[in-house]
Amino acid sequence: MSGGGLLVAGTTSDAGKSVVTAGICRWLVRQGVKVAPFKAQNMSLNSFVTREGAEIGRAQAMQAQACRVEPTALMNPVLLKPGGERSSQVVLLGKPVGEMSARGYHGGRQQRLLGTVLDCLERLRGTYDAVICEGAGSPAEINLRRTDIVNMGIARGAGLPVLVVGDIDRGGVFASFFGTVALLSPEDQRLVAGFLVNKFRGDVSLLEPGLDMLRGLTGRRTYGVLPFRHGLGIDEEDGMGVPPLERSRERGRVSLRGTVRESVVAAPVGEDVLRVAVCAVPLMSNFTDVDALAAEPGVVVRFVDRPEELADADLVVVPGTRGTVRALEWLRQRGLADALKRRAVEGRPVLGICGGFQVLGEHIEDDVESRRGRVDGLGVLPVRVRFAREKTLTRPAGEALGEPVEGYEIHHGVAEVLGGAPFLDGCRVGQTWGTHWHGSLESDGFRRAFLREVAAAAGRRFVPAPDTSFAALREEQLDRLGDLIEQHADTDALWRLIESGAPQGLPFIPPGAPA
Repeated sequence: MSGGGLLVAGTTSDAGKSVVTAGICRWLVRQGVKVAPFKAQNMSLNSFVTREGAEIGRAQAMQAQACRVEPTALMNPVLLKPGGERSSQVVLLGKPVGEMSARGYHGGRQQRLLGTVLDCLERLRGTYDAVICEGAGSPAEINLRRTDIVNMGIARGAGLPVLVVGDIDRGGVFASFFGTVALLSPEDQRLVAGFLVNKFRGDVSLLEPGLDMLRGLTGRRTYGVLPFRHGLGIDEEDGMGVPPLERSRERGRVSLRGTVRESVVAAPVGEDVLRVAVCAVPLMSNFTDVDALAAEPGVVVRFVDRPEELADADLVVVPGTRGTVRALEWLRQRGLADALKRRAVEGRPVLGICGGFQVLGEHIEDDVESRRGRVDGLGVLPVRVRFAREKTLTRPAGEALGEPVEGYEIHHGVAEVLGGAPFLDGCRVGQTWGTHWHGSLESDGFRRAFLREVAAAAGRRFVPAPDTSFAALREEQLDRLGDLIEQHADTDALWRLIESGAPQGLPFIPPGAPA
């Protein structure tokens, strides 16, 4: 017998689907329900490697953590990794199967994957009491409905009730709720059970007349009003993988989303703060690598795109990227390449991770990603990189700086290290460090040892806090999401949806989907 299920859809991208899905998962697991997350198709450069060596979206890995289960490829069977505005690498069941244009994918390939994703969902429902599915974008994207496998396509195929999330902080939420339903076919509308308001500020009683009118207009209830809270984001999709610098500067916080990236920097333990500048390279991947740095009291992390912004940085991070050669050209065009080389000569700390590690090397042979052949790197590390067609997907563990460390690798580039001191799988020359390991800074002892080295090289009287646990911070964050659902949603009604499906007799709202 299959377990229950629910699809969390949204009126728009970034309405809060990932957060709400994780919150429902954490609330359920605290009630003793065996639950798993699912997203049929994810578009993101922010990915993760499961223990069996499958690549999935980081949002689903974090949702699995909310469920207190190990993530698997079944939870995100299709991952699209953008390589530009018009093409993506298609990752199927955790393994890359080729590059495809958006036209080619939506022109037929996507629809052929519907059977695969429904099979993955059914296998999860056969193992778990409940599966909480996350949609993508909006279910009312009428231009894509014919080939949809992630919103109403999966809901129809699996008979899932649909909860539509709207971000009221953006405005227009009532029109968005009504319009979303009214642009769906009668068959799709029968599965849309109701709405969930996200990011509300103020007195809920002022909102209630509108919710009553919405129910009168659509015949569908609102299952909860979640208040606005800073720092409730998790590792979400990132679209094209470039954080909007203007938005992060306006917020005065570290990065895009998340408790760590949106939190105020705590006071340092020592006398000085430590300033970290992250180069906002094109097609940035796994920008979450710096979250563990931002979690440390006294560490100030910011994304930068100008060489003068490196001047006062104690550490510069060159992060991963889906376009290594493109990132290298961008660094040169911006003047950041010369600034990085000067730092290396001056013995000022630089850390390259994955693609960032590759650009610091002597040269890159790339007939796979950019197909540009041999391209000179920055030449600050004795490393030569050759791109292989087979992608490396592993979960390495080892020791560095006298501390145990774990990470994960996602890359086509194979590095030949010709010198320097060993550092994880890469090397170190002076205060320039390079590795393919994502997530290594989440190992608390290693992170503290690394920051002590950085502080000494930078001449800062910075002392890492002795008790910062990144894993504990994540757990606290997930519990806050669970609290949000438990305290501000009608959980009894949500459970009835999950267990029994959409209510019968939901009315049709014209005009419906266009022919």
